[in-house]
Amino acid sequence: MARAMVLLWACSLLLVSVNVAEAVGVNWGSQSSHTLLPSVVVQLLKDNGIDKVKLFDSDSWIVTAFAGTGIEVMLGIPNNDLKRLSGDYGAAQEWVKKNLTKHLYDGGVDIKYVAVGNEPFLKAYNGSNIKTTLPAMQNIQKAINEAGHGDEVKVTTPLNADVYDSAGSKLPSAGDFRSDIRSLMVEIVQWLDSNKAPFLVNIYPFLSLYQNPDFPVDFAFFDGNAKPIQDKGISYTNMFDANFDTLVWSLKKAGVPKLDIIVGEAGWPTDGDIDANVKYAKRFYDGFLRKIASNKGTPLRPGHMEAYLFGLLDEDMKSIAPGNFERHWGIFKYDGQPKFAMDFTGKGNDKMPVGAKGVQYQSNQYCVFNKDVKNLSLVPANMNYACSMADCTALGYGSSCNNLDLYGNISYAFNMYYQMNDQDVEACVFQGLATTTTTNPSNGTCIFPIEIQSAGTRLGIVSSLSVIASLLVALALF
Repeated sequence: MARAMVLLWACSLLLVSVNVAEAVGVNWGSQSSHTLLPSVVVQLLKDNGIDKVKLFDSDSWIVTAFAGTGIEVMLGIPNNDLKRLSGDYGAAQEWVKKNLTKHLYDGGVDIKYVAVGNEPFLKAYNGSNIKTTLPAMQNIQKAINEAGHGDEVKVTTPLNADVYDSAGSKLPSAGDFRSDIRSLMVEIVQWLDSNKAPFLVNIYPFLSLYQNPDFPVDFAFFDGNAKPIQDKGISYTNMFDANFDTLVWSLKKAGVPKLDIIVGEAGWPTDGDIDANVKYAKRFYDGFLRKIASNKGTPLRPGHMEAYLFGLLDEDMKSIAPGNFERHWGIFKYDGQPKFAMDFTGKGNDKMPVGAKGVQYQSNQYCVFNKDVKNLSLVPANMNYACSMADCTALGYGSSCNNLDLYGNISYAFNMYYQMNDQDVEACVFQGLATTTTTNPSNGTCIFPIEIQSAGTRLGIVSSLSVIASLLVALALF
């Protein structure tokens, strides 16, 4: 009897652990000049107990790496494919055959969703995806159904929280879909409901803080320090819950009050803006993960909530049109090393996440300003060139390298260009302004990175060695 009780207790603990892990996934983007091997990233996820990943495309090399891992995958289809897939069902069938069904075999990849488009209705797109998004979704789902996987794989589309609003009242109960796309959104959510697919929403308290200087800082977090908003007897103490329930009201007014909601992206950047820092990121994630683990949900949607953190790794090629912080959303640095202590289970047992293993770096070498140069007239043009071709976002106001002097700023820009170009000797000239050194010029919070060997570069080396080996074997046989 005692043994049975122990086994029952152990199984209950395991069940709780699994439920928490199942609620949290991560977004893995690949807009980087140097990428980690997919096998390294998969091991990183496994080492940290992360069993869900959301991708922004369906690169076969990446997707194949998840075969047999038990990690649940959401495939992505970029916006530039929407027009083709919406107008040509044959193209949708071919996409499903090439990117989905070939991975669905016993011991293959656990694919649960296909995300068609990515925030396709942002106002910045000027309505370019309005006529193509839903037809593309319908064609992909039809092709999936036709291939015999419609019960297991569902189509959705990741939407920014700007597809709904509160008409200026800031109260969730005033929530409704944006007037210019309301009829389309009603059609989409009713289609999702009929297809038993979830609404995928991206919610960013950081952006509310970034875009509005009067936004109360504490309202972006989950520690209850903010002045609450009262709405129909409900007290909201954080922006996330208020925003989420604004969506709940919008769905109710669209006739689908029980449509499942998955948080497709939620996170906090760590550089590139005065409010994008490790302290705030840790505060956000600690609160958010604790919230997910509690299974309390929001006032209007209590209970289990599924969410994908944004994002896994920093991406140095992302557009900085929205802000310099865009390249610093990663929980992990560009090389897969952790930035701060956290607990993915939300239990508060903070420790440094397990870093990526087997990462190969370039030589221990930096490109810095040559202080023997006295004429600085050539500096502005060369520094501007370096920053236009590499990532200098850490130099901005309030960012991690904002404390450097003039020479430090120049050196940082030159080094970022040098590293991005694989430490090519020609990438550290700058009309005689630069020189290489093995002395690490990092200063305080400002880290001068050594770039990793890109997955693509290493693959090329391996392929070349394989070709050479084959030729040697052929010659020996001859």
